[in-house]
Amino acid sequence: MLLQLTISNFAIVSFLELDLRPGMTSITGETGAGKSIAIDALALALGDRADADSVRPGAEKADISARFRIDKLPKVKAWLCAQELDEQDECILRRTLSREGRSRGYINGTPVPLAQLKALGQLLVNIHGQHAHQELQKPDYQRTLLDAYAGHHQLLQEVSRGYQHWRQLSNERKQLQAEQSQWEAQRQLLQYQVAELDELALADDEFPTLEAEHKRLANGAELINDCQLALNILGDGEETNALSLLQQGLKTLIDLSQMDERLGPVLELVQNSLIQLEEGHSELNRYFDRLELDPERLYEIEARLSKVMELARKHHVPPAELAAFHQDIRRQLEQMEQNDSRLHGLDEEVALAKSEFLQASERLSQSRQRYAESLNTQITQSLHQLSMERGRFEIRVTPDADTGYSPLGIDRVDFLVSTNPGQPMSPLAKVASGGELSRISLAIQVITAQKVETPTLIFDEVDVGVSGPTAAVVGKLLRRLGESTQVVVITHLPQVAGNGHQHFFVSKSSDANDTQTHMHELDNPSRLQELARLLGGNKITSNTLANARELLMDA
Repeated sequence: MLLQLTISNFAIVSFLELDLRPGMTSITGETGAGKSIAIDALALALGDRADADSVRPGAEKADISARFRIDKLPKVKAWLCAQELDEQDECILRRTLSREGRSRGYINGTPVPLAQLKALGQLLVNIHGQHAHQELQKPDYQRTLLDAYAGHHQLLQEVSRGYQHWRQLSNERKQLQAEQSQWEAQRQLLQYQVAELDELALADDEFPTLEAEHKRLANGAELINDCQLALNILGDGEETNALSLLQQGLKTLIDLSQMDERLGPVLELVQNSLIQLEEGHSELNRYFDRLELDPERLYEIEARLSKVMELARKHHVPPAELAAFHQDIRRQLEQMEQNDSRLHGLDEEVALAKSEFLQASERLSQSRQRYAESLNTQITQSLHQLSMERGRFEIRVTPDADTGYSPLGIDRVDFLVSTNPGQPMSPLAKVASGGELSRISLAIQVITAQKVETPTLIFDEVDVGVSGPTAAVVGKLLRRLGESTQVVVITHLPQVAGNGHQHFFVSKSSDANDTQTHMHELDNPSRLQELARLLGGNKITSNTLANARELLMDA
C-alpha cells in the first residue's frame, strides 16, 4: 500500500507531501490545476521514462520518493530478497532527475538500474490512465487483461517454455537440413579422401620412422664397409689398433706411477678410457653383426614413402602432418554422419515438443474460456448498472491451432459488445458512442482490478463521459473496490469524489514570476464545499450544499 508520496521540484510543484490511507482516495481540483501531476511523479518513481523538461524551472533537479507498506505483500518481499535489496516491512522507491537529463533510481537507498525500479513498481501500483479505453480496443491488451484477471502466470510460463523449446528444436532441424544440402558434395569428397587414407593407414609418427629406416637401408653397403674399418682401427687390426696402443701406454703408466705417486690420477683417467674404448668396440661389433643388406625391405619402404609423398602433395599438407590430416577429415565425416542421425532424431523431438506446447496451450485456452464466461456475466451486469440496460458483453476466446502459435498460446481474444437489442455482437473498437465506450471501459477496469494482485490501483479520470445517475454507480463501484485494496481516483465528478474515504484538493497559485501547484487533504466542512463546487460550479448555494451533504451521507 502507498503510504506517502513526496515530490520536490517536479513540473510546477515546488514541494508536496501526501500521506495516503487505505480505502478510496478522491483527488479533485480546478481545471488546469495539475490534478495528474502527482500521478505523473509517482509513475516516474515507478520507473517510467523521464523528461528533463519535467524539472521545475529554476531548480537543478527533481526528486520523487514513494513509501510503501509491504508487510502483507509476499511477492514484493520475495522480489527484494532475490535482488539482495533491503527487505523490511516498508519499501522506499526514489527517483532523481537532473536538468541535464541524468536520471537515477533507488530502492531502499540502494542505487539500482531503472529496469529494476520498473519491475518492482509493477508489483506495487497499477495505473489506469485517461486513455485506457484506447488500450482496451487492442486484442493483445484484451488478452493480457484476461490473463491478469485469471492469474495465468504459471500457465503462461509453461506455454512460453514449451513454445521456446519447440522453436529451438525446429530451428536446429532447419539449420541441419540446410547444412545437409550444402555438405552433400563435400561429404562425397570426404568419403573418398578418408577411404584413400584408410587404405594407406599411416600411423602417427610413422613417417619419421620410415625416413630413418630408409636412410639406413639405402646406405647399407657404406655402413658395412665403414663399420669394418672402424673395428679394425679400434681393436681388430692385426698390426696396429687403438686398443693395443692404449694397453701399451697403460702398462708404461703403471710402471711410472710406482716411481711417482702424483701420476695416479693420470693412470686412473687412462684406465677409464681403456674401459670406454673396449665397451665402444664391443657395441660396434654387435651392431656390425646385426647389420645386413635387405633390398626387398628397402623396396617396400621406398614404395610406402612414395605413396605418402604423393598423398601429401595431393592434399597440400607436409608428409609429417598427413596422419593428423587423416584424423581431422575423419572427424568431419563422423560429424556429418552424426548430424544425419541427429536430424532423424529431431523429427521425433520436434513432433513431441510441438505436442507438449499444444497441450499446455489447450490447458491455457480452456482456462481462458472459463474465466471469460465469468467476466462476461459480471461485466454485462455492470453495464446494466451503468445505464446500459440492454447492453451485452462477451469475451470470445478463439483457438487457432493451425497458424496462431506464439509464446502466449494459440488463442485470439476479442472483447465484443452489443449496446442495443437486435444489434449483433461487435468488437469493442467498433462501438460508436464515446460515452458508451467510456462506460464499458470503466466497467472492465473496475471488475478486472478486483482480481489483480497489485495493492494500489490508480484511476486517472477514467470516468470521462459519465454523468448523472451513472456517475453515482461508478462512485459506489470504486468505493466497493477500495474496501479490498487501496484505490486513488482523480475525478471531476462529485458523485465519484463523494464516495472517497479520503479527499485531496488540488489548486494552483500564480504571480508575475512563478506558478505552483498545491495539494492538501480536506476535512469534512471543506469537503462539503468542494463537492458543492463540483455540483454547481463556482457559485455555491444552499441547494448545492444540500446535495453535497446528501452525497456524503449516501456514501
